[in-house]
Amino acid sequence: MNTAPLNPVQLNQLDYLPEGLLTASSETLHEILPNPTLIHLIGKDPAPLFISVLLHGNEPTGLLAAQTLLKKYQDRALPRSVSIFFGNTQAARLGLRRLDRQPDFNRIWPGTELPDCPETRMTQQVVDSMRAKNVFASIDIHNNTGLNPHYACVNKLDDKFLQLASLFGRLIVYFTRPKGVQSAAFAELCPSVTLECGKPDQQHGIEHAFEFLNSCLNLSDFPEHPVYPQDIDLYHTVAQVKIPKSITFSFQETASDLLLNKDLDHMNFNEIPAGTVWGSVDGLKTLPILALDDNAQNISDRFFKIQDGELRITRKAMPSMLTLDEKVIKQDCLCYLMERLHP
Repeated sequence: MNTAPLNPVQLNQLDYLPEGLLTASSETLHEILPNPTLIHLIGKDPAPLFISVLLHGNEPTGLLAAQTLLKKYQDRALPRSVSIFFGNTQAARLGLRRLDRQPDFNRIWPGTELPDCPETRMTQQVVDSMRAKNVFASIDIHNNTGLNPHYACVNKLDDKFLQLASLFGRLIVYFTRPKGVQSAAFAELCPSVTLECGKPDQQHGIEHAFEFLNSCLNLSDFPEHPVYPQDIDLYHTVAQVKIPKSITFSFQETASDLLLNKDLDHMNFNEIPAGTVWGSVDGLKTLPILALDDNAQNISDRFFKIQDGELRITRKAMPSMLTLDEKVIKQDCLCYLMERLHP
């Protein structure tokens, strides 16, 4: 059980950088920003670039990239205004995605399926504030716990969204579930993307995110023409795969209901054929996993079956975000399944 003290959830808004913020680690940031904090900094172009970091406390790349960006412009004017949202600093204190008694900070934004709570009201304040400032673009920075390439996600198949995402790389994922994510809320205001920057603390991920932020900061507008199809690889998330709470699972404990393969995350962003084994089951007659489509409908039987005591996929698919971190699987999901789209 997490024992870190929780402050009342309220949004702090500042127009300056507090002392020590540029050198704080994700573990010490709570000493400077104990609550979720939105910092507004003035630049030459008044329409701000919005950046959100640490929505998940165990994903520090966004913080490190934002610090690098701010250090670059420490002694000179920003090309455009910047608003940075520092999210779950209390979970970051312990290196956790979220505390046990918290909702997921990337499921609480307008459009969420969660009931009204202090956290959802707090994110509504963030959105309202940025709407009033005529936000230019939104960037939410994350890490993965499994083996994944760097890629950008969008929630609208719109030219400006794809132009923004393609600045990060050619690999782009379009998704509409889960609900309540930051990028989907801001998609109603401006072009928005989620950046997936590989595993935490990898220097390449920090540098890649920083270079993208700096490029966006110096953009005057987005190109009017569509992204050329040959310049991107575009995928659509067709299912979110969860493991029900009633199922015991493990990558090591053979007595579990579901014993998953130890190298499962090597399948990420690889098109795997029908019949591929994901793990073994111990006497189960019903599927030990739950695949949900964009409408939250159970489509598990379309993708999985139990055969000869093994959990197998029944059709060609490309997984993403497969992880070997059992806590993350319990707090979020096992993976997503994708299909290629042609822009």
